[in-house]
Amino acid sequence: MNVDMPVVGIDDLAIYVPKLYIDYKDFAQARGIDPQKLEYGIGIRKMAIADTNQDPACMAANACLKLMQKAHIHPQDVGRLYVATESALDESKALNSFVIGMLEQVYGEGSFEHAGGIECKFACVSGSYALHDNANWIRAEENSGKAAIVIVSDIAKYDLGSAGEYTQGAGAVALLIKEEPRLMAFDPKVASTVIKNEYDFYRPFGKETPLVNGGYSNLLYLIQVRKAFDAYKEKALKTGLVKLNEGEAITDHIDFFSVHLPYRRMGEKALAYLLRHEWRHLPRWKHVTKEIGMNEPQPKDPRGTIESILADTDFMKADEQFRRAFMQTSFYNETYEKKMASSLEASAQIGNLYTASMYMGLRSLLEFEFKKGTDLEGKRIGFGSYGSGSSAMVFSGIMQPTYKEIVKGLDLENDIGDRVKLSIDEYERLHRKEIDFNSAVTKAHKEFVLVKLGGSTADKAGFREYDYVS
Repeated sequence: MNVDMPVVGIDDLAIYVPKLYIDYKDFAQARGIDPQKLEYGIGIRKMAIADTNQDPACMAANACLKLMQKAHIHPQDVGRLYVATESALDESKALNSFVIGMLEQVYGEGSFEHAGGIECKFACVSGSYALHDNANWIRAEENSGKAAIVIVSDIAKYDLGSAGEYTQGAGAVALLIKEEPRLMAFDPKVASTVIKNEYDFYRPFGKETPLVNGGYSNLLYLIQVRKAFDAYKEKALKTGLVKLNEGEAITDHIDFFSVHLPYRRMGEKALAYLLRHEWRHLPRWKHVTKEIGMNEPQPKDPRGTIESILADTDFMKADEQFRRAFMQTSFYNETYEKKMASSLEASAQIGNLYTASMYMGLRSLLEFEFKKGTDLEGKRIGFGSYGSGSSAMVFSGIMQPTYKEIVKGLDLENDIGDRVKLSIDEYERLHRKEIDFNSAVTKAHKEFVLVKLGGSTADKAGFREYDYVS
């Protein structure tokens, strides 16, 4: 590591999750789905649902306020406040401006006027771009000693009865980025990205729910993250961050993985895809295939397009069989249990959080590894971030000696708080917006909520007003 470069990373984090949820058994019964498909096939038990008076802005503000109070941060300590989301409220007015307006109800008018920031958008990967833009702002010493706050906040909402409906969720994660972080320091000069113009998942102007090409998007996610991982590997070797011995894979030098989680099972598949890519040219692969009892299938055109691979039905069927068998091997399961399983626990209880999903995964990993008694000091966490449209970012960080100051207080159940289970009828009425924002299901307490929407004149269309309820 360059001694002249400031050590920058995540100092602390906080979450906000709405207090409403759907139980997977109720959902499965209503949609005629086997509950085991949801619990084990998808990996979901509860999906968080936003109340009528909640939106991505107030969720972001609630997560940020919790972070500032927890870390004893004041407005004068913050030089930048970014919000990454794909649930924007306005085509011009940035989400972070709403957040600053809410925070100033608590900290005083004008208390954040010095803090720059923008709303970032690139589907689910935008939080990672925001994170590294602000880390580099600090490394460049443009920050005047101040920290940055990056908030990832989203509501994942799909059409009723659609294939994506069981991958919904809502929530926000606020991250404090600063020099000499207590939690995790980013590995410098290795963050890597890929980008391509795609239509795997998108939401046209005026449409509340996305248009999704599910199978295409899932495969594109795997391919793009793998490409970004290849670029990360090249940088890690070139900078000397990692030195590979004979027969080693770079995955051997990453202690934990946190990846984009549209649903829990997708994280497991992403790990399998990455390990296959890294291991298939190493001596261990013959032991893997021996345990599986078959060789890895190859597409007719290995350099073909995603469309041609998906159209190669014989290959897709054989590859799915091989993937399932690979994920049953001792090789995969040892890596999965040791390096990923803990990061998936929160996803099963909350659902899809779009930009926030990978960072909720990090939060989950830290808590559940700590509860297992794992010593995290010096451990490297590798991140695989993906956003449809499409771009991927891969980066890593090292857990710091002071990490216990943060991790010892993490308690997912307590941080979420008491929740109300919705009936399917209540959920569908909320989904269709048949309940006014003044008729919220839950009673707000120590949080920001939406109290006014629109106005009587055309110049007030889209006007949003929030209050802090103590």
